Amino acid sequence: MTEVERLIPHRPPFLFVDEILSHEGDVLVAQRTWRADEDFYKGHYPGAPITPGVLLCEAVFQTGALLMAKLLAGGDGGQTGVPLLTKVTEVRFRLPVYPGDTTTIEVRRKETMGEFHFMTGTIKLGGKRVLNLDFSVAWKKPAGQVATA
Repeated sequence: MTEVERLIPHRPPFLFVDEILSHEGDVLVAQRTWRADEDFYKGHYPGAPITPGVLLCEAVFQTGALLMAKLLAGGDGGQTGVPLLTKVTEVRFRLPVYPGDTTTIEVRRKETMGEFHFMTGTIKLGGKRVLNLDFSVAWKKPAGQVATA
């Protein structure tokens, strides 16, 4: 099990962070290589595939979940519940991401109010900004959530 899998509940094929590159305070940097054999490329512009923007956003949200797991559980992934996305604003797409590209994802916690954590995220490709967005999450055990093995 990887560090990413120890910290958050996401699993392939819906895990869009490969590894954590660094974590310092309220900032976490991760990496993702978008593999050409992933199923979503078969239907997202066949013959000229690009990474769906919603999956790029999800990679940022998962990186935010990694940051929160480290901050809330002292880094050991021992917390209960899941990160629940509560708000997304200011989404800006600047460049496409193609199969085979390796992106760097950075998330920064800006503030916390009660159980809500407000963050900003950026994806870069070779030093160029691909997307940026603001979002918030709450870490909760949803009513009716059933634990799976």
